Amino acid sequence: QVRLVESGGGLVQAGGSLRLSCRNSGRTFGTRPVAWFRLAPGTEREFVAAKSWGGGFIRYADSVKGRFTISGVNAEGTVYLQMSSLKPEDTALYLCAAGRTSSQGSPSPNQDDYPDWGQGTQVTVSS
Repeated sequence: QVRLVESGGGLVQAGGSLRLSCRNSGRTFGTRPVAWFRLAPGTEREFVAAKSWGGGFIRYADSVKGRFTISGVNAEGTVYLQMSSLKPEDTALYLCAAGRTSSQGSPSPNQDDYPDWGQGTQVTVSS
């Protein structure tokens, strides 16, 4: 069973940094990959980054490569998203999601492959 809770969002100036956390009530994710998505007003939910545990695969959206880093400790049921060099266009509600146990290889960027979601944490970047 998965219950995801995000934290760490806030207001930051352009060029600044934030670290988001996603916690699974202290339980491990097992073999389930974990991803971050974001939702800005008037847009579709957008893939940001994902991590799988077997093989340590990581995937990033092109828009955040080199600026964001996903990491985590499976035994603690925690995944982080370190965000640096933030831009106003990074402003969004950031959501954590857990994929399926059967997932293998590089984690999917498709939101339909993630059945469990948190409520999100708001990130606002001012110019």
